[in-house]
Amino acid sequence: MKAKLLVRQRVEVHDRAFAELVIWQLPTPSTGSSHTFKYRLAYVVDGVCVMRYDNEAGKGDHRHEGETESIYEFSTPRQLMADFLDDIRRYNHEHTDN
Repeated sequence: MKAKLLVRQRVEVHDRAFAELVIWQLPTPSTGSSHTFKYRLAYVVDGVCVMRYDNEAGKGDHRHEGETESIYEFSTPRQLMADFLDDIRRYNHEHTDN
């Protein structure tokens, strides 16, 4: 099996912000992951990435919010998307000027 692109989408959240979503299914787990999904989800506001979920090789599943990086407990692509969208809603609520 070759890597299979599951999602590649850019979603305009509002006039100054968008989310970029990319999820692949791999034939085998990448280094540092116990699952076969490779992903990067980013939320960009005014040209600045304010939030990102990814699992770069060797680093495993994690999320960034501003300068803070934390471990992310991956379960399924559906839950990943739900968690990311919840974080976007929370971020927008906390930054009502966005």
